[in-house]
Amino acid sequence: MSRIGKKPVAVPGGVSVTVNAENILTIKGPKGELKQTLDRDIKVEVKEGNIEFVRPTDQIRHRALHGLYRALASNMVKGVTEGYKTQLELIGVGFKASNQGNLLDLALGYSHNIIFEVPKELKVATAQEKGENPKITLEGIDKQLIGQVAAKIRGLRKPEPYKGKGVRYVGEVVRKKAGKAAGK
Repeated sequence: MSRIGKKPVAVPGGVSVTVNAENILTIKGPKGELKQTLDRDIKVEVKEGNIEFVRPTDQIRHRALHGLYRALASNMVKGVTEGYKTQLELIGVGFKASNQGNLLDLALGYSHNIIFEVPKELKVATAQEKGENPKITLEGIDKQLIGQVAAKIRGLRKPEPYKGKGVRYVGEVVRKKAGKAAGK
């Protein structure tokens, strides 16, 4: 049995959950609305302030989908009530970030600045405080979208292992390698 799939998702007050005939789960809350298409085999029951997922058999595929959809629903409920936030920091001499609306202007040590368009569903903010690295903050209700955009921004200049320069998540630890002199 899927331990995650068996656990019901608690629905707080102010959040409405609906499932239509095409098996589309819709969750509306104070911060917005999210939709997720479910597999036709997985059944959803909304009762007593909980969302429960039921699978038809113990096939590997059904067990996997059972836990997956429960986790997605849990993330959707948290997103429409609290929201998600991810921070990135730019480490390197001359690395800068600024934004105008949802256009992010990044100076990452290349010969040109990179203009990155953030999806309109997310809010982006940049901060540059004296003595600290520039920070980029992404906020929104869709956990998957925030993670994907943050990974794309990080991929523009991944942290390199010798000096640690690049774009990284706040709190991410980059293992540094020894340089040439240590090889002898």
